[in-house]
Amino acid sequence: MSEESCRVLREDEVLHARHSEWPLFAVTIHGSAVERAKLAKRLACAIKHLPLRLKIAYEKDPRRSMERGVGADPTLEWEGQLLAEGLVSAERLSEIFEALLAQGARTG
Repeated sequence: MSEESCRVLREDEVLHARHSEWPLFAVTIHGSAVERAKLAKRLACAIKHLPLRLKIAYEKDPRRSMERGVGADPTLEWEGQLLAEGLVSAERLSEIFEALLAQGARTG
């Protein structure tokens, strides 16, 4: 299976890991197991063409998610910012990360 294929990334797996020169976005997906998986797969598909690396953590504890301000299932978080709430389109996810790249977002 190709690294760039559309699939659910394992926790802490890095998409495009071989491109160490690309910025790394470490995100968290909050929500139920099914919705987390749907968003994770959609996210991997949406950004596979972008020059960035992606690492996903999955928050499974609803209480911790609520403490972080999460109110929708699923929710995508990056550096304390809720980037997307609900099962947003692949196009919207691509736009979000294109904008972050254009802004020269600090990653790590």
